[in-house]
Amino acid sequence: MAKSFFYDIWERKELNNILKINSGRDYKQLNSGNIPVYGTGGYMLSVNDKLSDTDAVGIGRKGTIDKPLYLKAPFWTVDTLFYCTSKENSDVKFIYLLFQIINWKRYDESTGVPSLSKNTISNIKTYVPKIKEQDYISKLFFSLDNTLQLHERKCEELALIKQALLQKLFPKKDEVIPEVRYKSFSAAWEQRKLGGVAKFYSGGTPSVGVSDYYDGTIPFIRSAEINSTSTELYLSELGLQNSSAKMVHRGDILYALYGATSGEVGISKINGAINQAILAIIPHKGYNSEFLEQWLRKNKEAIIKTYLQGGQGNLSGAIVKQIKVSFPSFDEQQKIGKSFQKIDSLITLHQRKLEKLKQLKKFLLQNMFI
Repeated sequence: MAKSFFYDIWERKELNNILKINSGRDYKQLNSGNIPVYGTGGYMLSVNDKLSDTDAVGIGRKGTIDKPLYLKAPFWTVDTLFYCTSKENSDVKFIYLLFQIINWKRYDESTGVPSLSKNTISNIKTYVPKIKEQDYISKLFFSLDNTLQLHERKCEELALIKQALLQKLFPKKDEVIPEVRYKSFSAAWEQRKLGGVAKFYSGGTPSVGVSDYYDGTIPFIRSAEINSTSTELYLSELGLQNSSAKMVHRGDILYALYGATSGEVGISKINGAINQAILAIIPHKGYNSEFLEQWLRKNKEAIIKTYLQGGQGNLSGAIVKQIKVSFPSFDEQQKIGKSFQKIDSLITLHQRKLEKLKQLKKFLLQNMFI
């Protein structure tokens, strides 16, 4: 029996008892308009006619078959996307929730491109409560989805604000003064090679064949984890002592040297050890870590273009030391660094809330449905 806020027992039904499956059609004969057209990947374009004037749930007929879409009327769907409308005894929003917990790949009928048929979908059996409870559950989840979307939009907006500020608060190429400055600052910025303003070191990897070197208490930071608060691997004291892995501390700049993450930068959020793919950068007195991190982030593409042909290959400590950075006074560096630190903190806050809400939704889906 499904867990419920109500006393009625959920009934086991075939999907054809609660929904009608409709086929999409070609839209190419239509003109441009304001009716959205959807495929298995989501919105495609807008046309001047509709297939449905009631809300529905889209599910792929061919290709992507495990990504249900909630389709708000009016809309059009292409022939690779079924749209399912509700019958009188069912709520279309509840059907959308049901579709999210069905293992659609289990019903794949093809040995090549994933495919579903109307008959297969119709015969799937699931547990369904009465319409009043369906409505209650769907309102709960759609309210949760609205909150999720709110935090997603805030993250996107803050990222755009940050990108705009990076362009305004740092000088353009070959210029010595940024477009926007804080009050009381007017002096030109001065170029310095990174090798002259910071200390550098990278680490190493303990032998993977020695089990005593791992599963300890020391976080082992790898390139993809330079902005994380946790790591997948942990070293033992023995592993640290018997390898060239080096310790870094919270607040140190971590710069990725190798492979796909080359040029990624972050300020370490934990004390831990680094391997050879990461360069630790500790600025000297008079140089601000947050400022330098943001400069490296802003100029990532230019650095890759200059030092890595076609974006392929690795950076090195020797290369990074030769990079020329424009610095204002230390006070202005601090102002700029703190501004971006606040924006990054807000982005992280919304990302954490977003992740918690996603986990909550997953938990509720797993525990309120069979």
